[in-house]
Amino acid sequence: MTVPSFDVVDPSTGARVRTVRGHSDGDVRHFIDKTQVAWRSWRQTSFSERAKVLDATAEHLEAQRDRYALCMTEEMGKPISQARSEVDKCAWVCRYYAENAESFLASEHAETDASESYVAYRPLGIVLAVMPWNFPLWQVFRFAAPALMAGNAGLLKHASNVPGCAMAVEEALRHGGLPEHVFRTLLIGSSQVEEVLDDRRVVAATLTGSTPAGRAVASAAGERIKPSVLELGGSDAYVILEDADLDAAVTECATSRLLNSGQSCIAAKRFIVLDAVYDAFVEKFKAEVEGRVFGDPTEEATEIGPQAREDLRDELHDQVRRSVEAGARVLLGGEIPDRPGAWYPPTILVDAPLDSPAFREELFGPVAAIFRARDESHAIELANDSTFGLGAAVFTADTARGRRIAELELDAGSCFVNTFVKSDPRLPFGGIKESGYGRELGRHGIRAFVNVKTVYVK
Repeated sequence: MTVPSFDVVDPSTGARVRTVRGHSDGDVRHFIDKTQVAWRSWRQTSFSERAKVLDATAEHLEAQRDRYALCMTEEMGKPISQARSEVDKCAWVCRYYAENAESFLASEHAETDASESYVAYRPLGIVLAVMPWNFPLWQVFRFAAPALMAGNAGLLKHASNVPGCAMAVEEALRHGGLPEHVFRTLLIGSSQVEEVLDDRRVVAATLTGSTPAGRAVASAAGERIKPSVLELGGSDAYVILEDADLDAAVTECATSRLLNSGQSCIAAKRFIVLDAVYDAFVEKFKAEVEGRVFGDPTEEATEIGPQAREDLRDELHDQVRRSVEAGARVLLGGEIPDRPGAWYPPTILVDAPLDSPAFREELFGPVAAIFRARDESHAIELANDSTFGLGAAVFTADTARGRRIAELELDAGSCFVNTFVKSDPRLPFGGIKESGYGRELGRHGIRAFVNVKTVYVK
């Protein structure tokens, strides 16, 4: 086949920055050969040896924070201050698993009629990671840190618009002392993924991305009887109850909706507000969003930059347009700026029908849709009326009430009270329904790709 190439386009200008040559099918086969050999040695290393690599990788990430942050800003338009924070979070997850992996994977003894019986957690082998562009370093490291500490090897198929970020992950791990080929970036297109999964030495897959992409990878992995973990789209509902601190809630809600220029699976997307405080919330939320800085992603003060690509911006605008045609009203934004680049302004929709894109689809950009609920029961019903189930939040002055709703009532993988949903290395992360299956991070995440092995000694 023709060797793929990848154009890096600056989202703030629409100008092509460079073109990166990809890897051929022959290159990929060669890399898998090398990775299989490297894994056989890596799996024999001790936890302390692996921890040294991850700790050194964290130090390298922090030393190169500005360079890696600028790569994200250039390739997908992330505001520079948020890009630096992302690099720091990658260092955090490396250190977290360096410190905790051994205890998370310690053998567990069981009393049986054997002289000794226990459960051991052993690495599976080479895991393919198919990763998205929106958090181009973090979403790779949250897979790589636990997988490598468990003794696995990794192959990365990153999004085509962030090849520099893809290579940066491999570079950082190599600077940390990871042996060559234990983690390898494959600069390939989506059409080459199934061939990689077809190789019997690739034993599992993980994907973060859209629900259609998840279906494709899950189908390919399942057909080959290979385990997979999927973290897919979301249409997170935030429930604002009548006793909520509206000023605090508005700040948290706006931050969640606009973080990463609105391009986050776990961003708040549907705000479900009880009738008693609806008007006040809408007024305060509009003022808060209008006060956020929308502009050049290289500027320190910028909070909202361009969208990652013009085609993605156009898809978002089409969802807004269709929602308006269905009856939604634009309270703020909603028009494509007359300037080069993938710009889309912070937008607020109200009065959207429940069969409109604003309620039923994932709006992957800085578009907030606000819905009115009669009471708590109605609000929970609206929140759960979705094919997605990644995250949700509830805002209330009564923390016991909030805890009950978060734990027992909201259908999502992560439910937060009085703050916005975020991923944390110390807690499992993932969704239900069409938001995926399996868990990353925490104790559960490192066990996603291990052989839970029974050992029985007579």
